[in-house]
Amino acid sequence: MKLKLYADRMSQPVRAVIIFCKKNGIDFEEIRVDIAKCQHLTPEYAEIIPMKQLPAIVDGRFKLFESHAILVYLASSFPGVADHWYPADVFKRSKIHSVLDWHHSNLRRGPTTIVRNTVLAPVLGRPLNPEAAAEGEKFLSASLSKIESVWLKGNGRFLLGGNQPSIADLSLVCDIMQLELLGETERNRLLGPYKEVQQWIENTRNATNPHFDEVHKILMKAKEKLQNPRMKGATNEGGGSDMKRTLHSRI
Repeated sequence: MKLKLYADRMSQPVRAVIIFCKKNGIDFEEIRVDIAKCQHLTPEYAEIIPMKQLPAIVDGRFKLFESHAILVYLASSFPGVADHWYPADVFKRSKIHSVLDWHHSNLRRGPTTIVRNTVLAPVLGRPLNPEAAAEGEKFLSASLSKIESVWLKGNGRFLLGGNQPSIADLSLVCDIMQLELLGETERNRLLGPYKEVQQWIENTRNATNPHFDEVHKILMKAKEKLQNPRMKGATNEGGGSDMKRTLHSRI
């Protein structure tokens, strides 16, 4: 049976899994679960994934959620996946796990917190929260500094000194890409001081294209709508729900 992937491409972990599948020729059926419409909270979806999270996969009778676990499973179970994604060498593999574990409680809290409390706040019907956004910036800055000083030092093009990407590179880069929603000026302000990180993002993009750009099209379209003055005006006048529907139904 074909692998089923439950997904909403506005989610950065979802994008990482989709890009991985496409890059490695893994045949899958993408089943849209619209987060904006709370489809992941329905009883029907809970029957498949009780934790009601995205992404999730069903491979025959096997069900799995959490993007890191999914990436590990896919890299380990499907033929033809290059070793560099999730090496057989136990030392290299353990290093990848250390990055993934660190990701959840560090970098993950940066872009998500910033975006939700700035450009996406009106869309979600919430007030702007500069204090929360500032806290997110602290997590982002500390995380990017750590990435450069610990995992991007040396001559390697990817995390842990490798010259080819691992599942950790793809997962972390997709998270940082959420900053695109802020617009060029804000994105450049946040990422500008981190030249090694910027080059690493580009390296990961190049290593996984054309799939990287294709999967991120939804994010770029959302950015265009968020930066559109008319859309901003509609939000300020209480049209946030209309903007929310537009972002999630037309892109």
